[in-house]
Order: sequence, then C-alpha cells, then structure tokens
Amino acid sequence: MALIDTVVTALDAESESLDELVAGLNPEQWATPTPAAGWTIAHQIGHLLWTDRVSLVAITDPDEFTAQLTEAMTDPVGFVDEAAATEARRDPRELLADWRTTRGRLAGALVAVPEGTKLPWFGPPMSAPSMATARLMETWAHGLDVADALGVQRESTDRIYNIAHLGVRTRDFAYMVNGLQAPSRQFRWELTAPSGELWAWGPEDATDIVRGPAVDFCELVTQRRHRDDLDLEVIGDDARHWVTIAQVFAGPPGSGREPGQSTTPQDSTQEEQQ
Repeated sequence: MALIDTVVTALDAESESLDELVAGLNPEQWATPTPAAGWTIAHQIGHLLWTDRVSLVAITDPDEFTAQLTEAMTDPVGFVDEAAATEARRDPRELLADWRTTRGRLAGALVAVPEGTKLPWFGPPMSAPSMATARLMETWAHGLDVADALGVQRESTDRIYNIAHLGVRTRDFAYMVNGLQAPSRQFRWELTAPSGELWAWGPEDATDIVRGPAVDFCELVTQRRHRDDLDLEVIGDDARHWVTIAQVFAGPPGSGREPGQSTTPQDSTQEEQQ
C-alpha cells in the first residue's frame, strides 16, 4: 500500500472514532466546554471541519487558497478562532453532516494528488502524505479534547505511529518557534506502541533519550498533557529541555498545560516537517 493510502486510511479511522463519540450527543452536550479555553465540543468539530475544508481548497483551487491565506495572515489566531466560532453556531446535526462530507471529499482528493506534488499551506508547502499526517494529528488531538470534556477514555491504536513520527520529525521546529538553536546531536526515541511493538528513531548510541508509551509521547508533542503527568523517561540535558517545548502544530509556541490540568493550546494550521 502506498504511503498516502496508509495515512489516509488511518485518518479515516480516527475521524470515524471521533464521529462515534459525538454522533449521539444532544444540542446541550455539543455546548459542553472542552479543555481549550472558550471552545465547546461544537468548536472542536467546527475547527476540524474548517481545516479539512481549507485543506481541500489547497488541493483543488490553489488560487482560492492563496486568497484565504492572505486574509488569515492579517490575524492568524483570531482568524482560526472566528472560523471555529462560526461553525459552532450552526445546528449540530448540520455541522456533523458537513464534517462527514468534507472529510470524505478531502480523503479522495489526497489520494489523487500526484506523487511528488507540493501543496500550498500556511507553513511550507507539503506533500499529500504530510498533509494527511497533519490532519490525522489534529483529529486525534482535538478528539482527545472532546473525550476529556465528556469524561471518557478513548482506545489507543497503532495509527498514532504517524503522530509519533511527526513528533520526532518536528524536534528542530520546536526550537525554531521558540527562537532557540537546536542541538547538533541527534536524539534517540524508544516508544512502546499500543500493540506492544517497539518504535524507535535515532542512533542507538545517542546520549539524549526519550522512552515510554507512544500515546504519552503523542500527548506531549500535541501539548494535551503536561510533562509531569506522562510516563516518559527522559535522559540527557537537551532531551529534558526539549520535552518542555515540544510541539507538532504550527504557529507561536503553545502555552501547554499545568500539571494535572486539562488546558490545551489553541493550535491551528499545523506544519509537518516530513
């Protein structure tokens, strides 16, 4: 199976999992506050819908995407918040139906992108697999916000490999957005998948190491959990510093969470370094 097919399959499965979580909610439940300040469950799904829609435009109408990019850059954070708020004001049934249709169209468009094509985005242009990985990351992360709001535990699956890989690949990006110089030495990551498989990146003789459950690592790099609340072993001064700034989403440095709190940064147009 081609890489794009593998990632889109994972994206579809993650979207369906979140869909099942919200499909039976009544209008009052859609208005439940989530860990992201000011965002309800409707905001979370509205944001995913908006970003899926913009991703589809980037593939099918680059000129229109450029126009939207120009508008967004006048107020990047406010633009994203307003888009989520606009969607959240819709009838939940209409919002959910629109998200289902849009994400389905996006999946079809992604697998049809010719190999090697770079797609315009809010950060550097991305390949189709990179865009699909970014959409998977956001769907998983915002799905965690929804699950936290509802007080439920979602099942972890090995499709988070794509998110973990993104977290590894964006190591230097976290330094860049914080105005810091990335270490010249490589890290070693040893993560245990939900299935029990070991996922590893980096040289075996590295002196900076991050190891532990892959789901905890994904919660770290999406800033959905504080470092102190995660079962991660971190070795080396550089690695210990990196886990305090790690982020896979684009934009300014995320504020992260306080220990024991369920507060998340307002991530938006994510950037993949693949």
